[in-house]
Amino acid sequence: KFAMLRTVNLIRNELGSATNRSSVLIKLSRPCTVKQPEVLKSRCGIHHCVNISARLPLVSTHSEHSRRWYSPDLPPHQKVMLPALSPTMEMGTIISWEKKEGDKLSEGDLLCEIETDKATMGFETPEEGYLAKILIPAGTRDVPLGKLLCVLVYSQEDVAAFADFRDDGAAAAPPPSPPAGAQPSPASEPTPVSPPAPPAAVPTPVAPSAVGAAGRLFASPLAKRLAAEKGVSLSQVPSGSGPSGRIVAKDLDTAVPTAAPHVGAPAHPGAVYEDISLTSMRQTIARRLLQSKQMIPHYYLTVDIQMDQLLRLREELNQTLKADNIKLSVNDFVIKATALACKKVPEANSSWQETFIREYKTVDVSMAVSTPEGLITPIVFEAEKKGLATISQETKSLAAKAREKKLQPQEFQGGTITVSNLGMFGVKSFSAIINPPQACILAVSSTQDTAIPDENASSGYRTAKVMSVTLSCDHRVVDGAVGAQWLKHFKQLLESPHTMLL
Repeated sequence: KFAMLRTVNLIRNELGSATNRSSVLIKLSRPCTVKQPEVLKSRCGIHHCVNISARLPLVSTHSEHSRRWYSPDLPPHQKVMLPALSPTMEMGTIISWEKKEGDKLSEGDLLCEIETDKATMGFETPEEGYLAKILIPAGTRDVPLGKLLCVLVYSQEDVAAFADFRDDGAAAAPPPSPPAGAQPSPASEPTPVSPPAPPAAVPTPVAPSAVGAAGRLFASPLAKRLAAEKGVSLSQVPSGSGPSGRIVAKDLDTAVPTAAPHVGAPAHPGAVYEDISLTSMRQTIARRLLQSKQMIPHYYLTVDIQMDQLLRLREELNQTLKADNIKLSVNDFVIKATALACKKVPEANSSWQETFIREYKTVDVSMAVSTPEGLITPIVFEAEKKGLATISQETKSLAAKAREKKLQPQEFQGGTITVSNLGMFGVKSFSAIINPPQACILAVSSTQDTAIPDENASSGYRTAKVMSVTLSCDHRVVDGAVGAQWLKHFKQLLESPHTMLL
């Protein structure tokens, strides 16, 4: 009898797995039954048919991160695995669980918050049921893709059966990371699966303390800056309130300043230091920019742009838009001019694809935004078609969401050219690293009072507002003369800003 039940459950699991693996929604036309031969019925004491369709879904859903399982020892349940929430995500951090074990769930309910390499995102309940078991506690870092997060059941009475449930390691683990310096291999067709490796250890949550292994302190960049300003030693903060006990800004509200450290001789082998743990975002930034400098042949072009007319126009437009609570920035003009220049020189709005060059028909301008965790590039889509007021509203909204880690994947994935503006910091000139697979990035510096020749002036020169910009180009896609043409059009647009309104 038990052998027969195991066989039936095996068939259930295979049908469920086949449904999940299929990219086509499968609908059962009628209940499928398995009838035991009369001989087995009499020997095993089975006097009924097993209806397989009783628990199988009529339509498969959420196949990428959840899977139904059937076991003779446990009620029917659904395993929810960690999905890839961004194209570059390899691991995630469970920030918080919004539901607790035993809670009733409806499809679309916020189940937990997951920090990826780009943002913190809400993960929704795949379907209706009850949360039977949480396998990965809040605060757990570096959870690999495919790791079992929790178990859902369909009846509240089945929750108790999972009180002692443990991960059996059946979830697929991500492929091992390539060694340092190895080149990423292109995507390939699926290959036969090799025999499974021993189950990986379940990641353990970081203890709620700001002090890690070997006495290292973990604190957010903002907390470190505030601690330095207030003269507070982070080692005096007993524990942090952030994920994994990380010290955050509010933990310093009650901290008592310490005496300023004595500035002595240069550092010696026994100097005190602090190791800062790498966030997923910082690891992604490091990997992508290293790849950019190693693989992309950069070259740089710089021009100076007179900004007097643009600044006057900006002031006039801001007076007009004041009633609508819209305030244009210089960066809004830069983004608009970048898009229009790309329409004049489409080669700059392209990307290298190894065997061909892809030229984009719309200009999606990525803008570099600095956050406490690192750099992220939200996108103004089809910027060439948008007015300055619309661009201004979008850039402010995207920058705020980026700093709050509330960007959705579609808001930062893609882009055809990038603008990096450090003018607000008084930087006179700099060169930016290309954001792959894009071909160009524009580095925008501050506006400076500069003396320029003027035959009409009594002194022979006049003072003008001048801004320096540097275009970094991928020489595989954009030749030097093409990059120079792009800068020529960009310069003309900013020096005659009324042409952007035509």
